[in-house]
Amino acid sequence: MAEFDLSGKVALVTGGGSGIGFAMAQAMAGAGATVAIAGRDRARGEAAAALIGGGARYQQLDTADPDSCAAALDAVVAGCGGIDILVNNAGMSIGKPPQDLSLDEWRQIMDVNLTGAFLLSQRAYPEMCRRGGGKIINVGSITTLFGSAVAAAYGASKGGIGQLTKALAVSWAVDNIQVNAILPGYVATALTTAAMRERPDLHDRVVARTPARRLGRPEDFGGIAVFLASAASDFITGAIIPVDGGYMSQA
Repeated sequence: MAEFDLSGKVALVTGGGSGIGFAMAQAMAGAGATVAIAGRDRARGEAAAALIGGGARYQQLDTADPDSCAAALDAVVAGCGGIDILVNNAGMSIGKPPQDLSLDEWRQIMDVNLTGAFLLSQRAYPEMCRRGGGKIINVGSITTLFGSAVAAAYGASKGGIGQLTKALAVSWAVDNIQVNAILPGYVATALTTAAMRERPDLHDRVVARTPARRLGRPEDFGGIAVFLASAASDFITGAIIPVDGGYMSQA
């Protein structure tokens, strides 16, 4: 369908070298977009870009570094001719009770997960305006909406992603820039696998509560990414969309 065609569009996906980010980048490339995968791990990013093909490229980026955010966005604009789609997916967590979390750890999580998303969005704004509009997809978490005893900083950063999404959506709707967020549930990624190693009962408890009776898979995020990046979602902005197999639909 024409509404989902991303031909001629340029997308920057942070944390796109693996997991959910890679699946979204791959799906958008499949819909015709030119994709730049951004992250700290050059070998992983270049390998991911090679797998996607079709002109996909790797861009060095550390979302905790403001200078790196500016340089990465500018490099993609210079190398690809502009930017139409920004996916703020990069993220990290440190699994500790809040009383054991150091200030440095708190700041690191906030910088990677939230401040980087703000800086990249801010830098992308004038470039999207020059192209007549754009799409920003922020990746939150189910902890955007509820608490976790061992993820205070992570949850706070993802809660911030929800509010940042709404603020940017309200501010930039007049510029034809739609800003939405997806909230992954428990997905079979490296981050979730590490958490489940530390808490052996977690897998069974999550699956028992999830109506779909399974963990999410990275490829579950390809469709929502293409939808939110395409003209099909032009009248949707400020939305917070769980992608969790129904996890949050029941008490």
